[in-house]
Amino acid sequence: MDVQHLPGDLSIEEKLERLIRVNHAGEYGALRIYAGQLAVLKGTSCEDILQEMLDQEKVHFAYFDDEMKKRRVRPTLLSPLWHGLGFALGVVTARLGDKAAMACTVAVEDAIDDHYRAQEEMLEKIPQESELKEKITQFRVEEQEHKEIGLAHGAEQTPGYRLVYGAIKNASRAAIWLSSRL
Repeated sequence: MDVQHLPGDLSIEEKLERLIRVNHAGEYGALRIYAGQLAVLKGTSCEDILQEMLDQEKVHFAYFDDEMKKRRVRPTLLSPLWHGLGFALGVVTARLGDKAAMACTVAVEDAIDDHYRAQEEMLEKIPQESELKEKITQFRVEEQEHKEIGLAHGAEQTPGYRLVYGAIKNASRAAIWLSSRL
């Protein structure tokens, strides 16, 4: 027996709503993290690279913001929390130094890579969403570039890197899970 949809499974529309909601929240969180880091690291050697990554995140955010409006998807109820926590994470990691700021980028982007790959797999089964899938693929590649930039700028030299990386990656995973549902 081929069962494709079980009671309690989300409809395609519900899956797409969650996808748009969580991606919007994630890109907003990224904006806030970089804003916090730039508030501390303005005028330093890594200001330009942080600004470039922030500018790219602004493009990602604008895309999902437009998709939310077009598809009439409400934002996550946790936006005010991500507003403060994202900025705080940026400030704290930047105060630990430019390498810790880059470690934050590496950890967040690793979580995002897993997240976007799962979305690409889901969208593979929804041919009418090929444009959305292409955008997510493009954004995933760009997020991976951010990770590579972080690694190239000494992220792994952060004291306690494995702990910092693990804590931020797991917090990012939790934020993804919560934002898709609330």
